[in-house]
Amino acid sequence: MTETIEVVVARIGKPHGIRGEVTLDVRTDEPDRRFSPGAVLRAQAPTGSAFPHTALTVGATRWHQQTLLVTFDELTDRNAAEGARNVVLHADVAADEQPDDPDEFYDHQLVGLAVHDLDGTLLGEVTGLVHGAQDLLAVRAVDGRATLVPFVAALVPEVDVAGGRVVVADRPGLVAPLD
Repeated sequence: MTETIEVVVARIGKPHGIRGEVTLDVRTDEPDRRFSPGAVLRAQAPTGSAFPHTALTVGATRWHQQTLLVTFDELTDRNAAEGARNVVLHADVAADEQPDDPDEFYDHQLVGLAVHDLDGTLLGEVTGLVHGAQDLLAVRAVDGRATLVPFVAALVPEVDVAGGRVVVADRPGLVAPLD
């Protein structure tokens, strides 16, 4: 049996229409693969949400301009779709699977990587990712502080999974403490 890892693939946005269709903030470069009809995704509701489902089944998908629209079997009307807003969707992937896009990374590939600044100074270690409107690298600094770094090319110009490191264009107070 192949070991699987859970990865974040999307966050549900606003409802579209009256029949339960929703917009997705896609977090994968493989949407056709992750959102194929019949795919079952784990649903993680925001803290304090009354969203009743722990899994959602993809019914149908379609692109509307640059936005992926999805119907889930469990969301049958606009009210159910509105209640799903901000739910994070997770998919299971084989532990040894690699994303098709070389600039995409699964969370488990980043956890444990050493964090260096542009000069090569060790700043800390990646402890996880925080998914939201903006993905953040969770970093434990060398002095033990927990820090968050926006996971954008301007601040994280290099990710070398094979080499075991991430380069952060550190700013005062971002990872290294303010002097």
